[in-house]
Amino acid sequence: MPRTEAGQGGAWRIMRPVRGQIRFAMALAVASAMFGLAGMGLLALTLHRLMAAPALWPWESALGVLACTAAAYLLRLTAFDQSHYAAFRLETLLRTALAERLARVSLGYVQDAGAGALAKVVYDDVKALHVFVADSTPLYARAYAAPVVTFAALLWLDWRLALGATAVLVFGFAVLALAMRNRGEMTRLYNAAREQVSAAVVEFVQAMPVVRTFDSGESTFGRYRRALDNYLAVVSRWYREAGFAARFAMAVLNPMPTLAVLLWLGAWLTWTDRLDFGRWLAVLLLGTGMAEAMMPMMMLKHLVDRVKLSIARIEQVLAAPTQPATGQAGRPVDASVRFEDVDFRYGEGGAEALAGVGFSVAPGSVVALVGPSGAGKSTVARLIPRFWDVTAGRILVGGVDVREMPAETLMRHVAFVFQENFLFADSVAANIRLGTPEADMAAVVAAAKAAQAHDFIAALPQGYDTPAGERGAFLSGGQRQRIAIARAILQNRPILVLDEATAFADPENEAALVAALSELMRGKTVILVAHRLNTVRDADRILVFDRGRLVERGRHDELLAGDGTYARLWRSHERAQSWALGGRPATEAR
Repeated sequence: MPRTEAGQGGAWRIMRPVRGQIRFAMALAVASAMFGLAGMGLLALTLHRLMAAPALWPWESALGVLACTAAAYLLRLTAFDQSHYAAFRLETLLRTALAERLARVSLGYVQDAGAGALAKVVYDDVKALHVFVADSTPLYARAYAAPVVTFAALLWLDWRLALGATAVLVFGFAVLALAMRNRGEMTRLYNAAREQVSAAVVEFVQAMPVVRTFDSGESTFGRYRRALDNYLAVVSRWYREAGFAARFAMAVLNPMPTLAVLLWLGAWLTWTDRLDFGRWLAVLLLGTGMAEAMMPMMMLKHLVDRVKLSIARIEQVLAAPTQPATGQAGRPVDASVRFEDVDFRYGEGGAEALAGVGFSVAPGSVVALVGPSGAGKSTVARLIPRFWDVTAGRILVGGVDVREMPAETLMRHVAFVFQENFLFADSVAANIRLGTPEADMAAVVAAAKAAQAHDFIAALPQGYDTPAGERGAFLSGGQRQRIAIARAILQNRPILVLDEATAFADPENEAALVAALSELMRGKTVILVAHRLNTVRDADRILVFDRGRLVERGRHDELLAGDGTYARLWRSHERAQSWALGGRPATEAR
């Protein structure tokens, strides 16, 4: 996914739903810092009174120290409580908004962005923003407020010591600015190198079966190693360029140099009777607070830079173009499907996948889409549910343009069984209920029986409550396919789109799948994408595609007699059926 920078305004913009709660948490953090400084001042006053009159215990100031310390502690805890509540609420709102947006974008956007990149946005980037809001916003307020309040207190106590402490910090920041003069470019290179390492790790792990089969990890691990080498080079360059200046700046901004200046200058002023000892003591207790706030401020700066990248990616997904629908069109009047002069290409500037495609499917009829690989058959099937929108022309379902139909209405009229069916890591029953969560168990079992799936489900360790595993990993391809068919049977929608529904069937299971499909197709309008031509001989009409164009249409016998593309495909199909090991026809093989 392309990345853009998000400024400070972007950070506050994306936090708008919880901005009030975050500001409240930051205000509590500032109040905590002020009570802490007040406690230090009262401690200095207590010590001064004890030295002036050792026999009299200064109860008022001592109790004030305890009260200020307790208040500072409680306010800090409350600030972090509020920021964490805000972070959890923001995380929920953002993930919900991202899921809703991705449900309304085209499948083309998802494919262009990449499922891995989108998953990273929904999980990692939102999590990074959660961490920033929960843990850093109170620290952020404290880091900026504490030096200002401390400087004001030092000015009130003694302007000379205040300027001395400030001079140390100004010098430290001047050195740090020299060390960070190329920070923007190095930050960009560092983040890019870190993401390359993450991508290489994910690729290496996900491709492990292929890696072990073909290259023993040499090629793929080489990419990971190159990403690591690049990361090391970037970090080493940054360290060399920042080097001494950065380390020296860190040493100067440490509280110890400020304390040394206050000790030396205060001792000289006290020795020459130009500073009261009690004020000097108060300055020593308060003065290091200004320096102590600088280190968190610098660490927060790095965290903010990382969060800006996450915010930019989140905002990019939230701004992704959705597929418009007026929602004002009427309901489909029947179960017909019509393509009117449809053109389609995958992405701007991409090759034309469909050109001038037009056909009608009458209610209750079975139409098969055939053609060589890449002819556009599956594209036609996926345009009906608006996985993409057509480039030109229109698609009508029940007489209504699918672009003018609410997605819920379209999905209530069309069911799909694709070549690769996704199962969630839930029970088998829950996967069958997908789309019809209100269905009772009797309806689920009836759908499974109609899909020829009940017997193997009943034999599972927990029956219908057996987990299917991630992506249905605990089931075979044929079993996953029959669960998908049971799902479509349970939905009972008037239009059915099948995309090579028997692709994963072995000879033993193919008969069961064909029986299940026959039950599913009964009384419905069916659009069947097929590579096995023997499954479409009895279709009411066969549409033949080649290079994105509809080149032939008719019944099986008519198309064979025409001796065109379909006849050529049929002859290739017959030759494939008679193939055997050794290249001899099966009838001759021994």
